[in-house]
Amino acid sequence: MPIFSFDYLAPPQWASRVSAQKRGTSWQQVARPLPRAIMITEDTQRLETYERRFQELSELLGDSELVKDQKRFVSLHKEYKEVSAIAAQISAWKKNRDACAANQKVLHEEKEQELLAMAKEEDEALHREKDAIERRLKVLLQSKDPNDEKNIVLEVRAGTGGDEAALWAGDLFRMYHRYAELQGWKLHIADCTPGPAGGYKEIIATVQGKNVYAVLKYESGVHRVQRVPATETQGRLHTSAASVVVLPEMAEVEVTLDMKDIRKETFCSSGPGGQSVNTTYSAVRLTHKPTGIVVSCQDGKSQIQNFDKALQILRARVNAQAKKAQQATISEERKSLVGSQDRSAKIRTYNYPRSAVTDHRINYTDHHLSHMLAGHMEGLLEALRAADQQLKAAAPSVQ
Repeated sequence: MPIFSFDYLAPPQWASRVSAQKRGTSWQQVARPLPRAIMITEDTQRLETYERRFQELSELLGDSELVKDQKRFVSLHKEYKEVSAIAAQISAWKKNRDACAANQKVLHEEKEQELLAMAKEEDEALHREKDAIERRLKVLLQSKDPNDEKNIVLEVRAGTGGDEAALWAGDLFRMYHRYAELQGWKLHIADCTPGPAGGYKEIIATVQGKNVYAVLKYESGVHRVQRVPATETQGRLHTSAASVVVLPEMAEVEVTLDMKDIRKETFCSSGPGGQSVNTTYSAVRLTHKPTGIVVSCQDGKSQIQNFDKALQILRARVNAQAKKAQQATISEERKSLVGSQDRSAKIRTYNYPRSAVTDHRINYTDHHLSHMLAGHMEGLLEALRAADQQLKAAAPSVQ
């Protein structure tokens, strides 16, 4: 099945066929084939930088002393894996470039028709190889999503459709649960609210494993189902929906205070106290310049005691503000991933009468609905990943 290139937004919010029509753009214009020549390799200086870094990393990792610093060793080894993949494609491109140059010489100088025909065939093959290498290079040179290796928080909520929507939310969650089991991932339910007729009004779980976010980040959105509910006595087809949110698991916020960012002021204590009250500058006022948070302390008998206590309070308040900002960011991201839970805002439709699953973002349809609901999502997820990579390959290079 061909994967097409869309007007690109950061995944998982691809432009859909519907949004394209709203903009007055035809689907044929939006879903256009990739251009034949990418020409990313015109930026040879950038490629040479990667080659030099590859050599540097190879030498650093060959140093026996490095293993003594495990943190640095792990960091460099991770970078080496990424840079070596790019270096391998650069090497392949250079070999292809030299082969093209040699073949061009044959095409210009050869008089024998049979050899000339062979050279023309070779030229076409080399150019196809060149296009493939440049596509792979362009994907590798794109900025990597720093969240790809993280675990996730998976949230499934019933949308429009009443009891049937809750039943559908339960079916969706079981699909992800089964897929996680097949991948060897660990899924833990954090919270859930059962539906009155079964399923879930809401269920939240964490999923832990290798590259979980990279695989499932495209699942956020409204999932629409078309089927005859078990409670339907007249056999009528119903349409209901459930929303899915996939968020990267965020580390607990812990702010490290830099004393350069703190302004310290001293003043005389006031109120009840010893002989030092109003005579020595034992009270302390700390101002955290980046946030503007101010803490004063004058309870202690000495400036050192007040400073330590004020610093402790300041650290707690800065952390609390950072956590509040993190929660606000997550809440905003959750809203942007799903938007409306209405059926019309769907990213995917599961049609039971046709046994079909259609992802509307990439025009992908799978006719093995029961197989997919049993957790066999590999084909769909691979198609989404491939579409994402192709979009990045078609986008302008990140300089």
